Amino acid sequence: MARIGVDVGGTNTDLVLECAKGVFYHKIPTTLKNQSIGVVEGVQGICRKAGIDPAEVETIVHGTTTATNITIEHNGAECGMITTEGFRDILHIGRHKRPYNFSLHFDVPWQSQPLVKRRNRIPVAERILPPTGEIATPLDERAVRDACAVFRKRGINSVVIGFMFAFLNDAHEVRAREIVLEEMPDAYVTLSSEVAKVMREYERFSTAAMNSYVGPKTAFYLRDLDSRLREAGVKSKLRIMQSNGGVSTVESCARRPIRILMSGPAGGVIGGASEGAMAGEANIITVDIGGTSADISTIPAGAVKIMNPRDTYVSGHPVLTPMIDLVTIGAGGGSVAYIDEAGAFHVGPRSAGSEPGPACYGRGGTEPTVTDAQIVLGRLDPDMALGGDLKLDASLSHKAIEEKIAVPLGMTVKEAALGIIRIINNNMALAIRSNSVARGIDPREFSIMPFGGAGPLHGVALAEAMSCKDVIVPVAPGITAAVGLLKTDLQYEHTEAVIVELLKAGEAEFVRINAAVASLRDRVQAELDNDGIPRDQQTITVIAECRYHGQGFELRAVMPEGPVVRQNVHVITDSFHDQHQQDYGYSYRKAEVELITLRAIGSAAVRRIEIPAIPRTDGSGIDRALMFVRPTTFDDGRTLETPRYDRTRLLAGDRVPGPALLHQHNATTLVPPGYVAETLDYGNTRIRLIGA
Repeated sequence: MARIGVDVGGTNTDLVLECAKGVFYHKIPTTLKNQSIGVVEGVQGICRKAGIDPAEVETIVHGTTTATNITIEHNGAECGMITTEGFRDILHIGRHKRPYNFSLHFDVPWQSQPLVKRRNRIPVAERILPPTGEIATPLDERAVRDACAVFRKRGINSVVIGFMFAFLNDAHEVRAREIVLEEMPDAYVTLSSEVAKVMREYERFSTAAMNSYVGPKTAFYLRDLDSRLREAGVKSKLRIMQSNGGVSTVESCARRPIRILMSGPAGGVIGGASEGAMAGEANIITVDIGGTSADISTIPAGAVKIMNPRDTYVSGHPVLTPMIDLVTIGAGGGSVAYIDEAGAFHVGPRSAGSEPGPACYGRGGTEPTVTDAQIVLGRLDPDMALGGDLKLDASLSHKAIEEKIAVPLGMTVKEAALGIIRIINNNMALAIRSNSVARGIDPREFSIMPFGGAGPLHGVALAEAMSCKDVIVPVAPGITAAVGLLKTDLQYEHTEAVIVELLKAGEAEFVRINAAVASLRDRVQAELDNDGIPRDQQTITVIAECRYHGQGFELRAVMPEGPVVRQNVHVITDSFHDQHQQDYGYSYRKAEVELITLRAIGSAAVRRIEIPAIPRTDGSGIDRALMFVRPTTFDDGRTLETPRYDRTRLLAGDRVPGPALLHQHNATTLVPPGYVAETLDYGNTRIRLIGA
């Protein structure tokens, strides 16, 4: 049966299809007003390309930026919140942190762009006490109904329910939801104890608020897409990529869209790790450069990292949901170059997107972009974009850079174009350092893996800036994130707060821990059962999130096999010490370790997409792939006659010396002078210095 991966970006929608006839790739412009239109068109298009009926498609795995875009554009739902009396301003106070300690002009997102306005946060009487979850003050049900009346009057239909210590006892939140749905049957309701059943009221409330803020629009998009696919004759199962690198169902993600805030970038990291394994490289730095943004992640020893909870912020708001460790910056082919009021030269983060797009698109865009600079420098051939499917106008690129950058700064158009490329590369190099060098990782031991439609044009420059050992270009760079969608498992996570000092734990504490583990396993198993996953194909792992006594945040630790007892509790503490040593460079082996949260991760393995190996070189030489020769300007300012090769006609073992451009439908790879590109076993490419 056929399977499709669909990754929707800010500029293009990328698709990969695996079926009995082979693996097929497709790329079309994103339909920004309604992404589902482009997804359906792309699915139909790639099926035509493969010569199969859409009804043959068994599964579609989708990576989406819908929820992310809502947070960036600040156009989520108007939310109401019901919270504990006396704690109405938790979302405003936050942690009293200054985003930039020494700036007098910093912005505080949770105050300037609140997820729930203060007038819509309504306190009610209720109180639950720690550490047992005992009810001290019953829930004032009349006050909850009065709050619903206020919400109805204000036209609010998305409701957050967040009570103090609900992570210890969720009875009041559950009852409040029942009342809200009695009063407002169509309301979108989020309980803090369901989306983040952990301590820290600000982070828990913020997570719940974010879920309700992005929820209605995200849920509509996912259900609308599912409906449109069925109307188009596609009856396949629709699965959604989550921020943690696993996939889930439409209904699950519609209820908890915070799970898919980093859905799009996650597919790229998974795809990058898999491409690294295909190339025999365990240490990879992935740089996914699309039209709007660049997503950067470091993968040491082939292991995709999950971000520490203290760092999981989205648009300035803390969101306690597992996310793949990556950095996103506004750097892509559509990043706009401009001169500010003080005369400084900038590139990004603002993007031209796909509508109107770069100036060369001829859709009305007049601002110069990175893509326009690549065209002026001869690194992109206007008649070869998307294999010739997208015709570009080089004269519009030249005009935009000349008028907006070159003339105001008193430089030539070529110098201005080189400046645009150097600035965007430097911006990306700084982001790579923050995800590698700043965390004790030596880039000299890593390969840069550039992908996305614009990635391979920047790969060598980034490798030089970071002193990486070489560049690995994936088989289909512009589609790598979509390929990653077909290389991941179904996955669910649930948490339970269990606060225990492990060195002092007695029999009662071990009973609590083991009861929580059993409850978590049951909850995860129920979700996998609902997806029709046979029990023998389910894998459930429980991990402990621990800290030193009084420490700010937790680290993940391994749980022992079987029930936790005095004889094996050291497995947790030893694992925590080891992780602390790895992350921070020190540990206190004799200090008290607190267990704070238990997390159960349930997964079910799915069939991975198999990229076929290509034939070995036959000795006929690389001229079989030669297309034509055109002048190209490189980073050192030299303009050289540069051959273009059809990358799909290169065989394993072929070596292409620079200067050269490798063309394929979804991306162009730049090989500068002094470098050589070697085609590897699966059609991927290694670029390194000649003689290295």
